[in-house]
Amino acid sequence: MKRRCWAMLATAAITAPLLAAPPADPAGLVNPFIGTTNGGNEFPGAVLPFGMVSFSPEETPLPGSGLVVAAPGGYEWRSNGVRGFGLAHVSGSGCAGAGGDVPIMPVTRGIETSPSAPGGGNLYAAYLDHAKEQASPGAYTARLGNGVAVDLSATLRTGVARFAFPDDKPANLLFRSSDTEVGSSDATIHIDAAHRTVSGTVTSGNFCGYLSPDRRQSYYTLHFVAVFDRDFKVGGTWTDGDLHAGATDAKGGTGYGADGFPVPGKGSGGWISFDPALAAPVTMRIGISYVDDAGARANLERENPAGTSLDATRAAARAAWNRELGRIAIEGGTDDERTVFTTALYHSLIDPSIASDVDGRYRGMDGAIHRLNGRQQAQYANFSGWDVYRSQLQLVTMLEPKIGSDIAQSLLNQADQNGGVWDRWTHMTGATGVMNGDPSAPAIAAIYAFGGRDFDVRRAYASLLKAATVPNAKDLSRIGCPVLCVGQRPGLDQWLSLHYMPAGAPGWGSVSDTLEMAAADFGLAQLAGALGDRPNERRFLDRAGWWRNLVHPTSGYIQPRRADGSWLPFDPSSDDEFVEGSGAQYRWMVPFDPAGLFAAIGGRDKAMTALDGFFHDEKGDWAVTKAGPLHAELDNEPSIASPWLYNFAGAPWKTQGAVREAMRRIWTNSPNGISGNDDLGEMSSWYVWSAMGLYPVYPGRADLVVGSPLFHDVRIDRPGAAIHIVGEGAASDAPYVHALTVNGHAATRPWIGPDQLKGSGELRFTLATDPDRSWGASPADAPPSFPPTP
Repeated sequence: MKRRCWAMLATAAITAPLLAAPPADPAGLVNPFIGTTNGGNEFPGAVLPFGMVSFSPEETPLPGSGLVVAAPGGYEWRSNGVRGFGLAHVSGSGCAGAGGDVPIMPVTRGIETSPSAPGGGNLYAAYLDHAKEQASPGAYTARLGNGVAVDLSATLRTGVARFAFPDDKPANLLFRSSDTEVGSSDATIHIDAAHRTVSGTVTSGNFCGYLSPDRRQSYYTLHFVAVFDRDFKVGGTWTDGDLHAGATDAKGGTGYGADGFPVPGKGSGGWISFDPALAAPVTMRIGISYVDDAGARANLERENPAGTSLDATRAAARAAWNRELGRIAIEGGTDDERTVFTTALYHSLIDPSIASDVDGRYRGMDGAIHRLNGRQQAQYANFSGWDVYRSQLQLVTMLEPKIGSDIAQSLLNQADQNGGVWDRWTHMTGATGVMNGDPSAPAIAAIYAFGGRDFDVRRAYASLLKAATVPNAKDLSRIGCPVLCVGQRPGLDQWLSLHYMPAGAPGWGSVSDTLEMAAADFGLAQLAGALGDRPNERRFLDRAGWWRNLVHPTSGYIQPRRADGSWLPFDPSSDDEFVEGSGAQYRWMVPFDPAGLFAAIGGRDKAMTALDGFFHDEKGDWAVTKAGPLHAELDNEPSIASPWLYNFAGAPWKTQGAVREAMRRIWTNSPNGISGNDDLGEMSSWYVWSAMGLYPVYPGRADLVVGSPLFHDVRIDRPGAAIHIVGEGAASDAPYVHALTVNGHAATRPWIGPDQLKGSGELRFTLATDPDRSWGASPADAPPSFPPTP
């Protein structure tokens, strides 16, 4: 969820501190503060690629916001207070509730009031001066206003923190075990001073739950075990408003109130105290598990054993990030451009996150404990399907086919445990139903097409095929609708009978649902074809063309209809019957059949004129973001394929110009440098692809349409098949292609077929500041469209 869930104010460009690093160290180019305001909802804390632990600040709400947390992700650059450091987050989500578990807070005052008492939420918070914090991949540091210096790092399943308390004040550490961002249904804590250990649990979920009263539920339990390198004294515990000095155990969640947020005055936790006279900092190692306490302890012992220093953990984390970030090496561009690109790559590789323990156990969607089988190396969670099926999964799988394969197997495992339902937005061990359509088929097809083959693809295909053809009770249900519908394909019976989604059907935005269903069926057709099922390939290609049933014969727009076939009133600037976009913006969301779309509009010339009006305002200036509902909004998923459609219309130079303009306007090296939610790396992956001059526009296919590279040299290191992209004359103001060679052969087609780069290959661009209107303009050069079979 993006704008409807979390409105953020635009801010002026601001700078953020960075940890310096030599150019050979790609992690040193990353600025984790990019996207921490302006709705980006990124977190700056310590995390490894696809890590279970993401150890990051939980800030206090902005004054006057009326919110219970600063932002999804726990961090908002404009906030200046921190209430703890949470153990788990997702990157760039739109809804609150996907993290912030067990905020741990160093406090330099006595604990005399329950932190869960009304008004106690900010009582123990500290001032956070951005000039006194730093972040880099795998590391976060801050000097808080209460005088405590905090250093954080992480392994895949553990975190480490070092707290340096001032020697003239109390030294307390709060474990706010119940205080997940949007609450909890239960929590526990146990303090064991004899073994220098604090352990406990929090049971939570409720992602986007405040948007639907019938989906406010818990579906995961996080277990934690924290071990300290110094003796401490038991401080006490609290439950709700009651403080219990000297107690070692407490229990109780915050609940989910009438508004879907934590109930004021509810919650539990505990605190420990250190001797402030000891000059040495306190180091805490903490392991987590979504299985049980034994899993948290085993994760800690394996990944962060006793005697491991924070410095060693931080160095290992940076090395892990350098391995991943080094898979795409760039040369050229400005310092800011290299930082924006590398940070976008960094954000693309945070989610999904590992959910299985070191022993291979994981908690399933059925609540049972499962174990990895066969060749699967990890079970993954946090899958924002509506977002990431467009380009993030393709990027991850291209770079790491095994991780892509394990993500596909994880989704199949979750569907098996969820009664055969592939959920759109899985959060930890829960199905949330967030967003619309059915992204699972194009996601699995994309992973397979980009080289992720090490999963049970035939069983996945059989499951997806059944889900697309046999409506079940959840598909017919309105529970959670419109935003969190429980069905995999809400209203599937009407899709099958009417061949479009009518207004009033279960779902969210009947026109958007129609276009998403068409994309899902196209993806399923690709998977069928890859597996040799020709009848179903033809069947689902035909179904993918059902979007035509909503094309109004007079306007040429894709418009809402009732079940009786009559048309609803329509305004292209309105979002009625659309999801997070207007009718004008959804007009172009048929990326697998642009030729058919152009024909429905009235031909290629009319389509070109309409595209020009979509990307330019009345004065002829660019309108790629924040220009109103009649124009492109390239900070959100419904529009992000649209600039690539110029390639199909005979004007690749217009694709090159529009994409580069969006890159310049939306992406900057500053906290407000992502305009809108990053959605678990989807929008960042769009930038990475765009900066390389390529884009996977087709749902479930490995063909790439061509833009232009931002850098003069890009080297993609993928297993057994490196890709070298050369941009002769590349510069921010030189997006226009004058020539291209593919593996040494001159090319005029603005697309790359799936076989051209199956092995190692080279793309060599000649770029300039002025457009070449002839390159790629021939109709014979246009990328293929995929209409329904005759």
